Amino acid sequence: MKIFSIYNIKGGVGKTTSTVNLAYSSAAEGVSTLVWDLDPQGATSYYLCHKVGIPGGVKGLMQKKNPVEDRIKSSGYPNLDLFPADASYRYFDQYFAEANKPDGCLKKMIKPLRDTYKRLFLDCPPGLSLLSENILRVTDVLLIPLIPTPLSLRSYNRLVRHLAKNKKLKMRVVPFFNMVNTNNSVHRIIAKNVCGKHPIFAKQSIPHSNVIEAMGVKRAPLAIYAPDSDENLALTTLWREILKRLE
Repeated sequence: MKIFSIYNIKGGVGKTTSTVNLAYSSAAEGVSTLVWDLDPQGATSYYLCHKVGIPGGVKGLMQKKNPVEDRIKSSGYPNLDLFPADASYRYFDQYFAEANKPDGCLKKMIKPLRDTYKRLFLDCPPGLSLLSENILRVTDVLLIPLIPTPLSLRSYNRLVRHLAKNKKLKMRVVPFFNMVNTNNSVHRIIAKNVCGKHPIFAKQSIPHSNVIEAMGVKRAPLAIYAPDSDENLALTTLWREILKRLE
C-alpha cells in the first residue's frame, strides 16, 4: 500500500480540497483507495457526506480489540472509502505519548489496512506534533500544498529543515502551489520563480476558484459536479504529474 499524506505546518492552504480530489482521481483509475480524515474538524468527512465520529474515539483505536476496519465507511464512489474524523483526534498526542513506542502508533493502526487498499490518503491537521511525527514515519509520498506568499514559503522552509534533521524519513516530497490567484502579482511572481528554480515543486498549480470552494456546498469531488472545468483539469493534471514522479 502506498501512503500519500497531504500535510503542511500551516493551516488554510487547501489540504482538504486537495485530499478529496486527488483521492477521487486515484479511485477513478480503478485503484482501491482509502481516505483517513485525521483532522478533528472533519472537513474531509463533511465533503464526502459523512458525520464526524467513530465508535470509541482515539481510545478505541489504541485498543487491539477494536479493529480499525470496523470504522471504515463507503464514500458512495467506486473504489473510494473513508475513515471518518472524530473530535477525540485532538487527543492523539496525549494517547501516543503514553504508548510504549509513541512514534509507531499510527503505523500499527494502519497495518491491518494494507491488504485491503492499494493507496491511503491522509488528510493531516497542521502543525508539528507527535501525530505529525507518526504521519511522516508512515508516509511514502508527502504532498505539500502551499499558497504562493512569503509567509507560506516561510512555513514550507521550516518544514524542509525539520525533514532534513530526521535522516530516518524516506519519502518522495512533492510541494505544489494551491489557491493561486492569477490576478495577484505576488502570487504570479512567486509561483513562476520558485517552480523555475526548484524542480522539486510540481509544475501544475491549482487556482483559487469559486468552483473549488463550491465543494463545501456540493459536498462532492470536483469531478462530480464540474468535470469539464479548468479547475478539475488542473487537479487531474497534478495527479498525473505526481504518479509520473513515482515512476
